[in-house]
Amino acid sequence: MKGRIVLENINQQLVLVIGAGPAGLYSANKLAEAGKKVILLNRDIKYGGLAEYGIFVTKNKMKEGLRKQFRKILASPNIDYYGNVTVGKDSKISLKDLEDIGFDAIVISAGAQGTKKVGIPGEEAKGVYHAKDLVYHYNHLPPFSEQLFPLGDKVAIIGVGNVMVDIAHWLTHLKQVPNVLAIARRGPNERAYSDKEIKNIAFNMDQVDIKQELERIRPILESIGQNVDTTFTDLVKEANEPYYDKPSPTKFTFKFLCSPKRVVANENNEVIGLEVENNELYLKEDGSVALKGLGTTQIINLTNVVFAIGDTVDGNLGLTVNKWGEFTKNETPYNNDPNANLYELFDTDNNTVMKGMFVIGWSRKASDGLVGIAKKDGETGTKYVLSYLDTLTVAEKTADQRIESLKNLFKERNLTVVSKEDITLLEDVESQEAKKRALEFYKFNHNDDMLQAIEHQKVRV
Repeated sequence: MKGRIVLENINQQLVLVIGAGPAGLYSANKLAEAGKKVILLNRDIKYGGLAEYGIFVTKNKMKEGLRKQFRKILASPNIDYYGNVTVGKDSKISLKDLEDIGFDAIVISAGAQGTKKVGIPGEEAKGVYHAKDLVYHYNHLPPFSEQLFPLGDKVAIIGVGNVMVDIAHWLTHLKQVPNVLAIARRGPNERAYSDKEIKNIAFNMDQVDIKQELERIRPILESIGQNVDTTFTDLVKEANEPYYDKPSPTKFTFKFLCSPKRVVANENNEVIGLEVENNELYLKEDGSVALKGLGTTQIINLTNVVFAIGDTVDGNLGLTVNKWGEFTKNETPYNNDPNANLYELFDTDNNTVMKGMFVIGWSRKASDGLVGIAKKDGETGTKYVLSYLDTLTVAEKTADQRIESLKNLFKERNLTVVSKEDITLLEDVESQEAKKRALEFYKFNHNDDMLQAIEHQKVRV
């Protein structure tokens, strides 16, 4: 890093963590425990990231358990939190602005804020949504919570992972859409969701339709040694017990071996169908199952299409993004550790390692697991950050001086910044609202409402 001098008394090192989801919070915790001063910058007013806005909306017990852990982390005097601060090329504060302040290290933990697209005609039609946007919507994250997502009577979800199940859960039990269809490029035995998650909607499976669908693809499944009857039994094994006391009338089913080719829209650019290519499966020499398109297509009549095919990092942050939708990382190991390069950022434009710049969590590998995986990745990456910090001499400016520079930057850019103390006030207001409304939990849908609630509580306190 530039501008360093050697002193006998070492100042407290200052680390910036951008993004306060699980990876960023657990990383901040490890850094603070190591005696570093940590600045957590977060786009959202609230911290928590996927733990707050990615876990299904009704799982309040799980969310509150995580909130307790996060509150304990943020109680550290070594951690400062600044929410409602977006960093990016098109934002009031850029990554370059933050680099100029002179942090000893910067850790990118901003999650995967971009959405993957299939790249088919009609993707921009009215009624085509991305799973992440819907997840943010029903979890009350502004501005997604403020947006409308009109739904018709037959919604198709592209993908058969746990995210698909969450969307189907919402459509089935909270929206009670008449028909929900999960479309898979591969076969039923290649589905990626867990048995635990599918219990939420299994009772709504249209077993007659699912059996007909398996009969349609029976020759393909049998050609690779898959038993159709066993497959059906496995698919519907959780379908006999309702998950909720009051079952929804929604019918849920599957369409297998179909790849999206075109969203069909009417003259008003509204979704009316999806053209898919029929696929077949075959065994490779190593015994694995592979996919091949047949060249024939069919049109499925629909009112909405939801893509649940993964996310990408946010290119607006100002870092190089590779073809897999990830920030570019150093390909040359250092410190004789082949894993260290997985966390160090690389500037492909200048063909140089970005010294002191690290990436963790979903910013490192988009949509990889949930909270436990993010925690582990954040803590693992922090080991390399600490190893790097050990190589530095002392910065010319103290941590306090650089923090003051950051606060001045906030003022210059007219940012309304939220502290961890402010979040405590906000949680108090939301708790009171929940009691008034006889709800298990309450969240404001708008940033302005949250900011006003904080200011109102400050006056009262």
